[in-house]
This record gives sequence, C-alpha cells and structure tokens, in this order.
Amino acid sequence: MATAPRPRTTTREPEELARRLTAWLDTRLPGAKAVDVTVPESNGMSSETLLFAVEHPRPPLRNCALRVAADPAAYTIFPVYDMPRQYRTMRLVGEHTDLPVPRVLWLEEDPGPLGAPFFVMERVEGRVPPDVMPYTYEGNWLHAATDAERARLEAASVRTLAHLHDHVPPGAAEFLALPGEGGPLRRHVASQRAYYDWVVNGLPRSPLIESAFDRLEELWPHAEGEPVLNWGDARIGNIVYDGFEPAAVLDWEMAALAPREVDLGWMVYLHRFFQDLTVSFGQPGLPEFFRRDRVEEAYARLTGHTPRDMDFYTLYAALRHGIVMLRVAYRQVHFGEAAAPATAEDADRLILHHGSLAAMVQGSYW
Repeated sequence: MATAPRPRTTTREPEELARRLTAWLDTRLPGAKAVDVTVPESNGMSSETLLFAVEHPRPPLRNCALRVAADPAAYTIFPVYDMPRQYRTMRLVGEHTDLPVPRVLWLEEDPGPLGAPFFVMERVEGRVPPDVMPYTYEGNWLHAATDAERARLEAASVRTLAHLHDHVPPGAAEFLALPGEGGPLRRHVASQRAYYDWVVNGLPRSPLIESAFDRLEELWPHAEGEPVLNWGDARIGNIVYDGFEPAAVLDWEMAALAPREVDLGWMVYLHRFFQDLTVSFGQPGLPEFFRRDRVEEAYARLTGHTPRDMDFYTLYAALRHGIVMLRVAYRQVHFGEAAAPATAEDADRLILHHGSLAAMVQGSYW
C-alpha cells in the first residue's frame, strides 16, 4: 500500500473549480482575480484544499488556501463536513493562543459557488512531513535531518499540543462538545461506534474493530480528567514547519472536547502507524523518533499533567484510525481500485495496520 498509487480523493475538475472560485471571489472583493490556482499533490483523503493567490490592487497579491467540504460523489471519508465548525475552531484557537493557526479570511456556507461549503485562509509557506511516501521512508527532508533536528521538531510539536490544551478555555469550546449521554470520553467513543456503523452499512463488518471496542471497555479509565479542546487530527503531518519549528497548525475537522489523552494517544500512535508500515517494507524508519515514553514525559513537564491510561488511549487511536482505513479501503472498492472483501476476515485485512491493532487488543504491542 505504501508504494501503490494514491487512492482517488475527488471527482472535481481543478479547471472548473478555478473558474467558479474566480467568480465567487469577485463577490467578496470586487475586481479581484484568483490566479495560480492549484490542487496540491498532498491533498488530504477527506476535505479538499485548493491553493491560489489573490490579485487585487488593495490588498497586494495574497497567497491563500481554500478548504472545501469533501465531494459527495467521491465516497466521502466522513458522513458530515461542518465547515463553519472548522472555521469557528480556527478563530477560537487564534484568539486564545499564540499558536500559528492560519488567519481565516472568509466563510462560505452556501454550496452554490463551488458545490459545497468552504472557507478561505491565508497560506503559510513551509514544508510538511509527507504521508505518501511516509516521512519515515528514506528520501524525504525529515528522514534526512539530523537526530538533533528531529528532536527539535518533536519537542516543538508536543509543545504545540500542550499549549493548545492549556490555553483554550473549555467553556469557549462548548460548541465542540459531542452529543449523547455520559462524560466527554463516553460520548467520543459512542461517536466512533456510530461512525463505524456508518462505514460498514451493508458491507462486511470487521471482527478486529469490534474486538477493539470490547477491549476498550475492559481498559476504561477510572478517571477521565477534565476535557480540553482536542485538535482531533494531532500529528506532524498536519503542521507546516519553518525549518523545524511549527509555522502553521492545520486540519481541525476532527476537533472536539475530550480528555487530553485522546489527542496525545493519536499523536503517539499516528507516528507508530507510519513507522510500523515502513518496517514492514524492509526499511528501518525512524525508531527513535516520537517515542511514546519521551512524548509522555515532555507533555507532563510542559503541562503538569501526567498522561494516564495511555494503553487505552493508544488503542483507541489505533481503533479510530482502523475505521478510517476501512472506509478508505471501501472507497477504493467503490471506484474499482481494489477487490471487495468476501468475508469478515478479509475486511480485517483491508486495515493497513491490522497486525498492530490486533497486538494492542491482545496487550502485546507495547
């Protein structure tokens, strides 16, 4: 999978998007033109990004990025794309922290102009650790960095997460509270169960994912701790770096109110996902980078909060990522890029990290 062609992420045509964007931009900034419109090769598997520049005498040329809800015709990764929620989250983080969240410029809730709601933000220049090929593979800028440079990036990234958790008042983020009964963690897990049911509706279910949900109940924390604003997709692949320091923190579509460890477990596990994948293809990867013990120690030192129940939270991260990977696989089946699973066990094998997820369920991974 790491060397396979990138799965389809859209059915939209870039040229048509550029024409419609220019027409819309004139309504917000009369006389402005959208120029140098491109769809980045690193476009995500969920919401789509469009890069462009604004040509206008006042203000001068400004580089922008547009985040548009996923194309419904592209077998979307998530059932709902709430662009106003993302826009509001970025504004909130910008107001309460000094984190480098790109300044949001415009929100368009009407799906008419581009076929789906979207928002526009200032574009920040820099470099991002790649997903394809993963930054753990040889041949990219992060793998080629020195140990000291990677340690600097790691420390800065954990510091970013700690600062977010400590500086946004939970009361100001109540609009990110998930619906349902029980505490924030119970509601967060319930939302993932609902998401899994949506993914497998009419398709083979995954015994592995269902066993992971059962294992979560066995490991359930005795005390969840107070909820904080969770970034949601907290990983270095969603940070633009200037050198080895964060220049922009991106992708807030999974933000929610939840215990700190939900974000922390995701940050730890998403690196392990790429590391394990790299090792499976015969490369050493970056085994000393983003080690769980060092990340937990750094977070505790920065916040005064010692991470708890991290076996639960890293399993939860692997489970959540497993559901996403299953949806990605079923989308490939939908577009004829992969064969449909014949059995439930075949569905398990569609999950790229089924081996590590199984090991976590069995308690033998860490």
